Formats: sequence, structure tokens, C-alpha cells
Amino acid sequence: MPQPEDNRCERRTVAVIGGGPAGLMAAEVLSQAGVKVDLYDAMPSVGRKFLMAGKGGMNITHSEPFDKFLSRYGSGQAHIKPLLDAFGSESLRAWAEGLGIGTFIGSSGKVFPADMKAAPLLRAWLHRLRIGGVKFHMRHQWLGWSGRTLRFQTPEGEKLVSADAVVLALGGGSWARLGSTGAWVPLLAQRGVSVEPLQPSNCGFDVGWSEFFQNRFAGQPLKPVLASSTNSTGLKFCEQGELVVTADGVEGSLIYKMSALLREQIAAAGTALIYLDLAPGKDKQFLIDRISAPRGKHSMANHLRKRIGIGGVKAALLREVLSKADFDDPLRLCEAIKALPVKLVAARPIDEAISSAGGVSFEALDERLMIRSLPGVFCAGEMLDWEAPTGGYLLTACFAGGRVAGEGVLAWLQCDCKGKSLNLSTPAA
Repeated sequence: MPQPEDNRCERRTVAVIGGGPAGLMAAEVLSQAGVKVDLYDAMPSVGRKFLMAGKGGMNITHSEPFDKFLSRYGSGQAHIKPLLDAFGSESLRAWAEGLGIGTFIGSSGKVFPADMKAAPLLRAWLHRLRIGGVKFHMRHQWLGWSGRTLRFQTPEGEKLVSADAVVLALGGGSWARLGSTGAWVPLLAQRGVSVEPLQPSNCGFDVGWSEFFQNRFAGQPLKPVLASSTNSTGLKFCEQGELVVTADGVEGSLIYKMSALLREQIAAAGTALIYLDLAPGKDKQFLIDRISAPRGKHSMANHLRKRIGIGGVKAALLREVLSKADFDDPLRLCEAIKALPVKLVAARPIDEAISSAGGVSFEALDERLMIRSLPGVFCAGEMLDWEAPTGGYLLTACFAGGRVAGEGVLAWLQCDCKGKSLNLSTPAA
């Protein structure tokens, strides 16, 4: 006897592996369609990196116009556009409102929950998912496949799981302690899936400061500054903001925005140069006129501070980079203030990065984010080969990718309750 129309979807089981925003969003789409969803995560609880990202204020997305928003994804924007077309910034805000979480636009255009916190949003979301029937399986580390079944390492030993379809949302390779270990890379590579090497993104860079500068100024912000850099193809970055001096080099929001360009420069040439304007808004002639005034018994450091307001870490940075002769010459000093060259020698390790670049190649996926060579296996989130700066762009694309993958599973299962036949295929051993 045929099943009632409303029960057709309920016969299907989907395994979602990974409990970050992408995995949770895929689980929501599937459970709302009546699919039985089991979500597995290696950690004791879901959303750990999401909660960490919200510690300084949960920047969930950005309000800027779509074209500018899309440009933040650099070379990956052609692949990200269909995801954002399906579920962009406005859709994400409306979704949060549906959870009872109001949002507001900050002065920089960033969008935050009304209380600036990630935890209330996550709690409301998990409550809705549990009510919708999603079952959570914690401390389940995915080990790949055994024949036609999924393998998990659990506290009770290895467990085998069967499912009609799988959504992989395992994150990238940054912040391993929060669950993004990149351990999935060889599991897919050995199946012939094209995976680009994982690399640090939104990361700091090493400079190699002197011991004095390192000990005296590590941890101090450098602001405001205008940073610029140009790669070998002529692509230029130039933006004002702030960065932070570290014991090893530099980090901070301005550096994170440049990280892809700087990482590629270092890969191609061994080093990367950034130029820092330490006095944005003041032209060089103004600085020359001010500094060329007689300084009497004042040292050049005191003269700089009194005449143009440069002291502390900015003055020390000039000393660190310039020779004594250049520092004592007003013309050369002013040229350096407007364009101080700082040589970066390496990106910081991937586990220190906020996010990662690389991952499953979009060429290995169809338009629904299904792996072409593994029918029924879908990918979403940061494990795909894209990157974006902080500012809400990372989260938005993860949410959007999870939604598209979930809808892709429904389309592949033909679980639209119209009674179409299924054509299931599971990866062989």
C-alpha cells in the first residue's frame, strides 16, 4: 500500500557530519522537509568555533551592497555567488529574526544580534532543531567509509552508520582545538576527490623584529594606519584601519584583509612587502614643513611627537625599519612616514589562523554541492575551496552553503513528496 503523501520524506535518513553553521543549516533544511537527520560531531558539543567567533561581539553578516559584499570573496566569488543568491545577508537576518533574535547594523556596516552574543542564537537554533527531530551524536569522529557505511570513532569504540545521503560540513584546518582539524582531507583525497591544500587565512605574518622592539612593543596596536601592497600581477590593496604588533610580526583586522594577497606573494617570491602610511590624512609636504622646523635641543623622537603627533610604537617602528641616517634626515623620514616598507617573511601557522583557504575544489562539485564522483555525498562550509575576510563574510557563506547543500540533498533524494523514484548510490570501498 502506498505511504501517505506526508510520510514519504520521513523514510529517508541523512547523516550530517559537522556541527558548525553549515552543518546545522543543512540539518534544518532537511528536518523541515521531514527527513530523518542524524548529526555527528567529534567534539562534546556543537558550534564551538561559532561561539568563539562571537566572544568579541557576534558579527553575523554585513549590510553592504551585494556587489561589494560578493567582491570580498576574491577569486572564489564566481562559486560563492550562487550560494549568496540563494541565501544572502538579508535572508540570514530574516532567519535570525525567525529564531527570535533581532539584529542591528553597526556604524561600520557590520550586522550583529541585538545582544551582541552568539550563545542565545545557538541555543534557540538547537532547540528548534531538536523539536524538528534532529538527533545529535557527540564525540563521533568521522573515519571515512567501510564499504557502503560510514565509520565513526566513538567513546564506545568504532561505529558503523548507514544513510541515504551525507552532508560533510567538517570545517577547514584552523583552530583544531575547536574541531576544525582538516583530518578529512586524506579521507576524501583517497577517494579521488580534488582537494586544494589547506592554508592559513585571516592570519598574522612574521617579520623578525629586533629583541628590543619585540619585548617593548608586542601587543600594542598601530592605529590609524593606511596599509598597501601590490602583487606581481598588479593587484593592489590599499585600506586604512589598524593592526597589532606581535612578538613575531603583525596581525589584526587590516592584515587579515590582506592575508590572501600576502600569502600568495610569499609563496611566489619568498617575502612580501607592505607599505604603511603612519600619518593618513596628512600629505608629505605638510610633514616636511612641520619636521623641518628647528628642533633646538629636542631629540628627533621628541620633535616627531610634538610637531606631527607620532610617538610610541609608531616612532619605534620607524627606528626599527630605518637606518639612523634616514631617521635623522627630515625628507627621508617623511617619505618613510608616508610609505614605510615592512617585509613579511612567513604566514603564521594555520592553527593560529581565524580561518583557512583551500579545501574541496568546486570543480569536484555539481551546482548542488554534491561531489560528482561520490553521488549522495554533499559538502558545505569552510571545507570548500574559498576564503573571505572577517566582517561577517565567512559566516554568511557558511550558512548559505549549508542551506544550498541541504536543498541539494532534497533534490537528489527527490524528496519533494511527489512520489518520484530514488536513485541512491553510496561510495564503494
